Amino acid sequence: MAEHRNPSVPAQGSASLRSDARRNRALVLQAARSAFEEAGLGVPLGEIARRAGVGTGTVYRHFPSKTDLFRATVSDRVRLFTDTARELAYADDPGGVFYRYLSAVIRLTVRNKGLCDALEGLGSRFDASPGVETDFREALSALLRRAQQADAVRKDVTIDDLMALLMGCLSMEQRRGPGVAPGRMTALACDSLRPGRNVTKLPPNPPVSRNETRCAVCDGPVPSARTGRPARYCGAPCRQKAHRERARARTAPGGPGAAGDAADVADVGGLSEVVLEAEV
Repeated sequence: MAEHRNPSVPAQGSASLRSDARRNRALVLQAARSAFEEAGLGVPLGEIARRAGVGTGTVYRHFPSKTDLFRATVSDRVRLFTDTARELAYADDPGGVFYRYLSAVIRLTVRNKGLCDALEGLGSRFDASPGVETDFREALSALLRRAQQADAVRKDVTIDDLMALLMGCLSMEQRRGPGVAPGRMTALACDSLRPGRNVTKLPPNPPVSRNETRCAVCDGPVPSARTGRPARYCGAPCRQKAHRERARARTAPGGPGAAGDAADVADVGGLSEVVLEAEV
């Protein structure tokens, strides 16, 4: 009598293949997290495959492009920052929580080049997963509003100002000299947010245009794009040059590999506890 198999039940061989595929995907993700943390978005896909012990074809079967792989490994970290901000939205001492959260995000990000690339590219080079950027901005906006209501942050600061300051702090912390303590530049920048009688009056923000008029690298004209993201560079060579300069800055002495505060945590998990317990 012929044996009939239920087609909805996978054969043993196909189940084994799926198990191997899951294992390979996990290996690729683990290797990618480590590689992106060390080298950012510039790490070659072949290097990730080598670390994972698989072929590049295996990587492409799971992730059609390096951007997809980068998104899978980094977006979850940005979401953890978002979740932490939401947890802290109604904490006591909104001013202190706001400054500690901002400092903690910078401290954790500056040592992870993948996170640096992700945060620096929000809204431009890094095509985040749906909702990642919006959720992060909204959660950070809530902390900002509560801190302003508590008179801990000047009233004229906007979320766009705060995002720009966050990027600036990352850049300053990466470029600080060996004689500058970790976190010092962030503390100085945060002081500019505090209200006071002698603060500098902010000039009005210029109207937002779709495109920059000059290239950020060579100062040449930037062709206007009818669709897509606003252009920052005149072409691929300048875009690649800007990326190389950022990569060199992160590997300079005193960069993100330097030893930091003992209160740092190795991962972003538990960040809310670190923020609540840290000193302002």
